[in-house]
Amino acid sequence: MMTARILIIAGSDSGGGAGIQADIKTVTMLGGHPMTAVTAVTAQNTLGVQAVHPVPTDIVLAQIGSVVSDIGIDAVKIGMIGSAETANAVADYLTSLFSREGGSPDWTPAFAGEQGRAVRPYQVRLPIIFDPVMIATSGSVLANSDTIAAFTRLMRIATLVTPNLPELAALGGEAALRALGPAVLIKGGHGEGLHITDRLVTDAGETLWTNPRIETRHAHGTGCTLASGIATGLAQGLPLDAAIERAIAFVRAALASPPGLGAGHGPMGHALGVSPFDQLRTR
Repeated sequence: MMTARILIIAGSDSGGGAGIQADIKTVTMLGGHPMTAVTAVTAQNTLGVQAVHPVPTDIVLAQIGSVVSDIGIDAVKIGMIGSAETANAVADYLTSLFSREGGSPDWTPAFAGEQGRAVRPYQVRLPIIFDPVMIATSGSVLANSDTIAAFTRLMRIATLVTPNLPELAALGGEAALRALGPAVLIKGGHGEGLHITDRLVTDAGETLWTNPRIETRHAHGTGCTLASGIATGLAQGLPLDAAIERAIAFVRAALASPPGLGAGHGPMGHALGVSPFDQLRTR
């Protein structure tokens, strides 16, 4: 069984709690192989975002092209996109993949690379999970109005969009997102009460996951972690609901195992409080 290959298109978090860093840790812990196209470099810590430097669009596309042409991809996770120009260029690139490889619903990647590895066939379009990142946990703005406007093109090609409640409102609401075509997972963490309900809306109806709220200030990166966890599950062949359920369980386990770092919104514990290498070495 080939290791699932997940391409992460997102920004870097120098504090290691969210963004590319959280994505890499999540995909690795769930058994996938993470690959990255960095869209922005941020200077941030648990107290906030001090600086943002978008990566030029041509460099973002070069990173994606390098991965696609050799290693191949089984799913894509898109997070912080950096700029409207990059959002549109990524949408163009991914759409071109569908076109030249047969399109939806029978798209099959043909990227075996020089190693001649077998390529996993798809019965559906390449899974694309879009987490419409706008504001960091600290409240810092990570997407301007032009970039948010360009999100529409990414949502049209996405398998699943994963907004929290403020993001859902900024994007025009549930009906507006569903009209663009993707399934929508509405994250309930910003709601009130002792429980959190995450709601999946698809053409087939709704599925709900309700869990007790975990009270902690170490919750930086929950959205990134959830979206990457779902992308990994889909790349491994799980149905959408099963991929979401496992990703939610992983987020909750990481929330319950924080390393306790920083004076503000600290990172979750993606390693779940264990050292897998040391445990394997002592067996």
